[in-house]
Amino acid sequence: MHCTSSGATCSRTFAVSLLLASVTGLLSGTVLAQPALPEESAQGETLSPEASPPKKGAYLSDWFNQDLTVIGSKDISFGPRPADDVYLEYEYFGRKGPFELYGYVDIPKIFDIGNSHDKGAWDHGSPVFMEHEPRISIDYLTGRSLAVGPFKEWYVAFDWIYDHGSSTANRANTLYSGLGTDIDTHSKVNLSANFYGRYQWENYGASNEYSWDGYRAQLKYIVPIDSYSNGASLTYIGFTNFDFGSDLHKDNPARTANATVATNVLLYSFTHLRFTLVGRYFHNGGNWEDGSVLNFGDGEFRARSNGWGYYAGIGYQF
Repeated sequence: MHCTSSGATCSRTFAVSLLLASVTGLLSGTVLAQPALPEESAQGETLSPEASPPKKGAYLSDWFNQDLTVIGSKDISFGPRPADDVYLEYEYFGRKGPFELYGYVDIPKIFDIGNSHDKGAWDHGSPVFMEHEPRISIDYLTGRSLAVGPFKEWYVAFDWIYDHGSSTANRANTLYSGLGTDIDTHSKVNLSANFYGRYQWENYGASNEYSWDGYRAQLKYIVPIDSYSNGASLTYIGFTNFDFGSDLHKDNPARTANATVATNVLLYSFTHLRFTLVGRYFHNGGNWEDGSVLNFGDGEFRARSNGWGYYAGIGYQF
């Protein structure tokens, strides 16, 4: 991006400035008051396993990458009211045998900085938000290449997203499972795709809880841009999630069957120090219909689930 998609400690003053930097970098009808919504969740993945340059310093592991990042976010639309937040992220990624690992754990609003719609660790919001995306190579397990045309390796793929929330009504627990592949582009561009079915446990009290509900098509792409004499490198990382086939809209005109989130990351990294700028575009973010009139018990407002959100982060890889 959750993320992520997926890094951070520093002072409250620095966190405020980071948040400011990130700014540069549902059919009409009234809905009755509802429990906390995905707008309060963290942000989705930030980076991807292949995003970092080869290790060349002192690390804890030669294959298991980890980093901590402080991230400032602005106008993040996973719900009908965009959230601003400054949070701490731990991210990991790597490949070992048949296992390709990626995931992150966020502590939302850890510096108690955010807008009125943002709830986190210290104000009865979620103390932790996490996403884990393991893939298991079918080629490796069978001991033979299953390449077909440009599809050079195949995986059993998963994506588990969990928002602990302050109660079961404010909690989300989603498992995507399916098939993944790496695609040969005959260039420096790294391209992979996953196709999942979604099983939904808790979902902030929505009607699709404890059911199979919809699908996700995911595309990830990484483009090395340049390396510099100071030892730094610049990389573009992008991923798009297209969710479709949900039944949420069938009993709530403010919800949608489809949602799209497209994430664009610029990563400027040294051996350990990493800087990220992210622009993320939402269409029906969180399966909310943009422009719908809603009321969650504190007055009517019009949903904003389409548009751009931004992140900026500084982290340390170890």
